[in-house]
Amino acid sequence: MREIWWKTWFRFTQTMCAHLNGHETLCRQAPRAPDGAGAPGPDLADVRGQLQARRALEVAAAGGHSLLLFGPPGTGKSMLAQRLPGLLPAMEETEAIESAAVFSLEGGFDASRWGQRPYRAPHHSASAAALVGGGALPRPGEISLANHGVLFLDELPEFDRRVLESLREPLESGTVTVSRARRRAEFPARFQLVAAMNPCPCGYAGHPTRACTCSPDQVARYRGRLSGPLLDRIDLTVEVPVLAHEELTGSAPGESSATVRARVEQARQRQQVRQGCPNARIEAGQVEALCAPDASGAALLKQAMSRLNLSARAYHRALRVARTLADLVGAERPGVVHVAEAIQYRRSLEGR
Repeated sequence: MREIWWKTWFRFTQTMCAHLNGHETLCRQAPRAPDGAGAPGPDLADVRGQLQARRALEVAAAGGHSLLLFGPPGTGKSMLAQRLPGLLPAMEETEAIESAAVFSLEGGFDASRWGQRPYRAPHHSASAAALVGGGALPRPGEISLANHGVLFLDELPEFDRRVLESLREPLESGTVTVSRARRRAEFPARFQLVAAMNPCPCGYAGHPTRACTCSPDQVARYRGRLSGPLLDRIDLTVEVPVLAHEELTGSAPGESSATVRARVEQARQRQQVRQGCPNARIEAGQVEALCAPDASGAALLKQAMSRLNLSARAYHRALRVARTLADLVGAERPGVVHVAEAIQYRRSLEGR
């Protein structure tokens, strides 16, 4: 991070010297959007139906959790992901400065977008260097450009497996280190991962009206492109099913982004007062103390640990999600209802 500040300062002084010497004219900065205005973009009310997926999106926004959307083509997975930035609270001053500093290294900082959370959606053909950073002179990749914002990976299994595995450490640490023969640079990577995938290569496994053309082996190989350790780091997995025509045309619009964002901001405020960070960033050593459920919730979680063979990481992530669910309703501790919903989000792909 120190290197980012030095490079940003160097470019700033270069620009100022050029301006003072008459070689370059500075553009007037656009006024900053008022706090709480949220990121501009599509509204969640545009998404018809998909109540479970909308709920998962709200939970992800409220706690800063990673999310995997799973379903056939055309069910709204990309629409949902594009609406996540509009549910997130306004960036703090330090977050906005850090985000601007990273973008300035690529020459892509736009003053009119100051304080807006970034949304990055690289194509599945992206290389590891494009995603995590690289080059002879190390440059930030997509995960750093998405710092304090959203990284959307559509068609997740189509990414090269080595590229996906390179996300594992940044998802835990919030930073990425790019080492080269002559240089070593550390970039911030506190991004919120949202991924989407089809159930099989043709996309229609389990479709109510279209037949799947894939063999069981093809489906297994397709899903097997995602490693267990990577899936273990995803907090919420939710199915986005095919909707009937009546649901698409006859259902009333759902809640707007502004309405959902109000609940998200209240939940985030509770987390800030309690531990100074979103629930997804609670350190492993503090999870038991900050996210402990009541007796009924603890008993249910213990039973789920045994039946679902949850790892220690998955156990902690389920507790963090249960804590977020409790924060959304202002509960002092996660109860059995919150734990049950958190466990539902940890169902493996094999059970869907």
